[in-house]
Amino acid sequence: MNNQTLILIQCQDAVGLVAIISNVLAAHDLNIVTMREFVDEEKGKFFVRVVCTGDLTDKDVLKKALESRLPQQAFVMVNPDLRKKLVLLVTKEHHCLADILVRNYFQTMQAEVVAVIGNYDNLQEFSKKFDIPFHYISHEQKSKEEFEDELAQTIAQYPADYIILAKFMRILSPTFVAKFKGKLINIHHSFLPAFIGANPYKQAHDRGVKIIGATAHFVTDDLDEGPIIVQNTKSIDHSYDVLHMRTAGMEIEKAVLSRAIQLLTEDRVMLHGNRTIVFK
Repeated sequence: MNNQTLILIQCQDAVGLVAIISNVLAAHDLNIVTMREFVDEEKGKFFVRVVCTGDLTDKDVLKKALESRLPQQAFVMVNPDLRKKLVLLVTKEHHCLADILVRNYFQTMQAEVVAVIGNYDNLQEFSKKFDIPFHYISHEQKSKEEFEDELAQTIAQYPADYIILAKFMRILSPTFVAKFKGKLINIHHSFLPAFIGANPYKQAHDRGVKIIGATAHFVTDDLDEGPIIVQNTKSIDHSYDVLHMRTAGMEIEKAVLSRAIQLLTEDRVMLHGNRTIVFK
């Protein structure tokens, strides 16, 4: 709806916050449709996502009105950009890229893919079938710093809200991660924190696991240990060899990454240290 207003708030917890927010919104003739809140009692933090209807004349005025009534240093966002811009990083595997580009083509997600960047050119022709710019940046015969500098410069050409590592098989340095803090999203081919690093399905098969899964998470300096957005699993049995496990895992990866992108682009995810608050 065109007259909907979305409000995201993070602040120190205090008595009467819901009443304060409700009163400020009512004073601006906004009617609350949904309000989802969470309190981290251990940290004393309050999180809320509010959707309202009504004619909002000036979002900056509403933002200031809320900030003036909430605890100091409150984070308040009013009507963030609705259609997020995505840059996809890929290597050779196509399944996650293909799923995202098909959704992008049929506009079934609240986002727009603005570019694909690969450290191999295997997926260049496929990306161009969807009229998406593809940049080939080889990591070979370059230092890690040189490769990442070129990668960062290419990403900077686009107004990216999120950078999706759609099976991008390169470990990123802390320097690179810091440049795009809170924007890098990875899909990991196992149920974290188990079987991190390379060859997780071989690890899982050797261990004889009965559940495999996938994890979408923010990228941090700790390999595969960033704040988790979405996880999902699938039950398997002794008849699954490594190839069957990998095939089943690819389907889970696509679904988990797609769900993570949906939650992010609908502004349902808030970072909280090494955790996420996900309002469904």
